[in-house]
Amino acid sequence: MFCIKAYQSSSYLDIKGIKVDGKAAKWELFPRVEALGSPLTISLAEPVDRDQEINIDISLSTTNDCTALQWLNAAQTSNRRQPYMFSQCQAIHARSVFPCQDTPDVKAPVDFNIRSPLPVLASGLPTGSRDYQPPKDTKTCGTLLYTFKQEVPIPSYLFAIASGDLACASIGPRSTVWTGPDELRGCQWELEADMENFLQAGEKIVYPYAWTTYNVLVLPASFPYGGMENPIYTFATPTIISKDRQNVDVIAHELSHSWSGNLVSNASWEHFWLNEGWTTYLERRIAAEVHDEPHFGFSAIIGWKALQDSIERYGEDHEFTRLVVDLKGKDPDDAFSSIPYEKGFVFLYHLDNLIGREKWDKFIPHYFTTYKYKSLDSYDFKATLLDFFSSDKEVSKKLQVLDWDKWFYAPGYPPKPKYDDTMAKKCYDLATRWQNMVSKPFEPKRSDIDNWFAQQSYVFLERVMNFDKPLRSEDVEKMGEEYGYASSANVEILFRYFAVGLKARCKSVYQPTSELLGKVGRMKFVRPLFRELEKCDRELAIRTFEQNREFYHPICRQMVEKDLFGDKK
Repeated sequence: MFCIKAYQSSSYLDIKGIKVDGKAAKWELFPRVEALGSPLTISLAEPVDRDQEINIDISLSTTNDCTALQWLNAAQTSNRRQPYMFSQCQAIHARSVFPCQDTPDVKAPVDFNIRSPLPVLASGLPTGSRDYQPPKDTKTCGTLLYTFKQEVPIPSYLFAIASGDLACASIGPRSTVWTGPDELRGCQWELEADMENFLQAGEKIVYPYAWTTYNVLVLPASFPYGGMENPIYTFATPTIISKDRQNVDVIAHELSHSWSGNLVSNASWEHFWLNEGWTTYLERRIAAEVHDEPHFGFSAIIGWKALQDSIERYGEDHEFTRLVVDLKGKDPDDAFSSIPYEKGFVFLYHLDNLIGREKWDKFIPHYFTTYKYKSLDSYDFKATLLDFFSSDKEVSKKLQVLDWDKWFYAPGYPPKPKYDDTMAKKCYDLATRWQNMVSKPFEPKRSDIDNWFAQQSYVFLERVMNFDKPLRSEDVEKMGEEYGYASSANVEILFRYFAVGLKARCKSVYQPTSELLGKVGRMKFVRPLFRELEKCDRELAIRTFEQNREFYHPICRQMVEKDLFGDKK
């Protein structure tokens, strides 16, 4: 017998049987290793030559412990009419859907054949749907067969499926939005003004979009991320639909992944900054192209605050505050934070300034062409950059003396760049007036924030959150009323306003915070609010979590449990 141990990972799967080239094969599922899952080995009766292809057919079922799929009953959806399911496979959750080499270093084309009684989307180009009559002795979940083809090789974490009560509308000449019928027009209005502009800006910076069509699926509220860059169909949080077109830059970020992450991937999660740092950089370049240059610096200022929050939460010496981390035997989700996004962005922006924008912009398409359809690590990136500028003595000298080890491995803060703060000054000035409220009273008015972008309110509130001395409860309430923050439909504003109130121990925001935590499953909001609410009223925090346990996606549920209970649950 010959045993294949080709890094086939599985997690919480019920394996029914395995065939190799149509014949039953012996297989063994080894004991589970947290949080990596259970290795699967398959024994072959005959040896296999190098480069010889074999057909492996694995019959299986997912289980209730599956971490990649969320199944919603009709009552959990917005219109309460039909059940819904969606996947979230990043970082290592694809192995809970099917056995696979669950690493971004392995890429493959994918064909999807999915049966469902409701419309289906998958991370490939749709090739049709038709009636399906299964054999009489076969259990089936529906009589419609939906087919998709993804010819571009993708890593396992970009495998994606969703099915539910879905409708679609155009948001550009090569883009559609999909969501529930009741939400469709609102989502279309939110996205149609910017979608094609984002695409054209990304193509101008890198090179033509490679995936034919770019579409957005706005998911139910329990989706744990702002967006997931699944090819062809970005999965997005409904919190970007804020009725003011102020949060659609999330789509610019996910679109940027079409180049960074999807075409050019980090080889392992230790080098996650290559995906997210590049994507955050491209997102801000797109914003500058579509809006104006001050938007680049303003977004970077918001990002620095997110970086600061993550570093302070971990501690400046923590290993997860490094750009390149050691994840051997660890769950990549435990290291997930804004650090690879924002520290990675700061490094790339530093290189942009060091090299000069004109020369740097010539490197960008070269980099994405060199590693198109491939994966790389930080050392490949360094070697490629050095090689590209080897004939430019001035730039080459700068790169040779750059302290690469410090950038890659030093924990804590990177050097803080000087950003264009044109849009931020008004936010800082107003925050200072609130900080001095006791010694220099003033009467807040709605006109204080007239003509502000919503993002300016984010920066103002974040500045207030960082006051050494929290506001008085009565001042928090006055701010919420006069500026409309307490009743805002924009979750980004509500989140920050509630955080200000919780830090001030303003009891009037405790219950509204609990109610928001029952409506939103995006971890960016959920985890910080639970941590702050727990400091104010642990009983309410735990009760809120238990009441909404089944609402949260499995990934979010696991992370909040760790935040509230440590390793006790």
